[in-house]
Amino acid sequence: MLRLVAVIACLLAPLPALAQAKPIPIKVVVIAAFEIGADTGDKPGEFQHWVERYPLNQTVKIPGVERPARLSNDGVLGITTGMFGRARGSMAALLADPRFDFSRSYFLMAGIAGVDPKAGSIGSVAWSDWVVDGDPVYEIDDREITPGWPWGLYAFNASGPAEKGSGEGASGMAWRLDPGLTQWAYQLTRDTRLPDGSKLAAERAGFRAEAAAQKPPHVFVGASLATVRFWHGVRRTQWAREWVRLQTDGAGAFAMSDGEDQAVLDTLNLFARDGRVDPRRVLVLRAASNYTWPGEGKPMRIEFADGGSDAGFEAAYLVGAPVVRALVAGWPTYETTLPKARP
Repeated sequence: MLRLVAVIACLLAPLPALAQAKPIPIKVVVIAAFEIGADTGDKPGEFQHWVERYPLNQTVKIPGVERPARLSNDGVLGITTGMFGRARGSMAALLADPRFDFSRSYFLMAGIAGVDPKAGSIGSVAWSDWVVDGDPVYEIDDREITPGWPWGLYAFNASGPAEKGSGEGASGMAWRLDPGLTQWAYQLTRDTRLPDGSKLAAERAGFRAEAAAQKPPHVFVGASLATVRFWHGVRRTQWAREWVRLQTDGAGAFAMSDGEDQAVLDTLNLFARDGRVDPRRVLVLRAASNYTWPGEGKPMRIEFADGGSDAGFEAAYLVGAPVVRALVAGWPTYETTLPKARP
C-alpha cells in the first residue's frame, strides 16, 4: 500500500521544466522580396548575391514563410518575404519565431524599385530617409472624380486628395528612418561604383527633360513609397510626389516606388511595442530597375527596362553588403550604440 501511494505521488509531482535552447542573437537581418528560381547557381534575383557572396550558408525553415531563410556564420540572417502583401505575413512569422533574438538586430530591406526621373536615374541606389504607405486609400475612377480634383485617390478619413487623412487601424502610414543611421550608411557607400552600360544609357536618353534621370548610376537619399498596386505613369508619379509630401508633412521627397517597404516597416513597429525589435535599427535600400513612367517615344505600359533588373540586383548588393559587414565588424560598439554619420 505504501509503495502504491509513493508511485501515485511520483506521478502527480510536477514535471521538471524542459530545457529551453537560448534564442540565437541576430546582428543583421537582410530582407529581400523575391528570388528567381533557386537561391544559388542560376539567374540571380534580389537574394542570390547575398546567399552566394556574403555568404549565407545555412538554411532554416520558418513556419508561414514560403522559402527557407538563410544564416551566416557571423550572425546575419537573410529572408525572402515574397512580394507585395505576402511580405507582411512573412515578417510577422519571422519576428514571432522564438528561436531568434531580434532585440538588438539591425534590419536592411534591399531590393529593386522604380525611380522617379525627377529624383534619380536607372541603376542608381537610394537609402530611404522616409518610408510611406500608399495603400490605405479611397479610390474613385478618374473619369468620375469631383471637378477640380487631380485624381481619384485620397486618404482614409479625408474628404479629398488635398487632405492628409489617417491610416489608423490599418497602417502607420509614414515612418522616418533614423537620420543618423541612414546618413552613416550613405556616407559609407556614397562613392560605390555601380554597374552601367549601353542598355542603361539608352534608358536615360528617354528622359532628356529631367537632369537627375540623366546621371550615371549613383547613391543618394530619398523617400520610398510602397503600394501593393504596381502603378506606372506620369500622372501617378505626380500623385506619388504629392502623397509623400502630404504624409510626411513636407519633410519627404518621393524617389523610389516599391511594393514591400510599408509591410516591413509597419510589422517591425508593431513588434517594437512588445520590445521584440528596436525600430530605430532599420535601413531601406532601393535600387532603380526602371523609371516610374516610360521614356520618350515609348507606349504607356508596365514594363521593366532592358537590363535594369540585373543592374539593380547587383547594385543593391554592392551598396548593401559593406553596411552589413561594417555593422558585424563593429558589433562590440553597434550592439548597444547606433552608428552615426560624421559631422
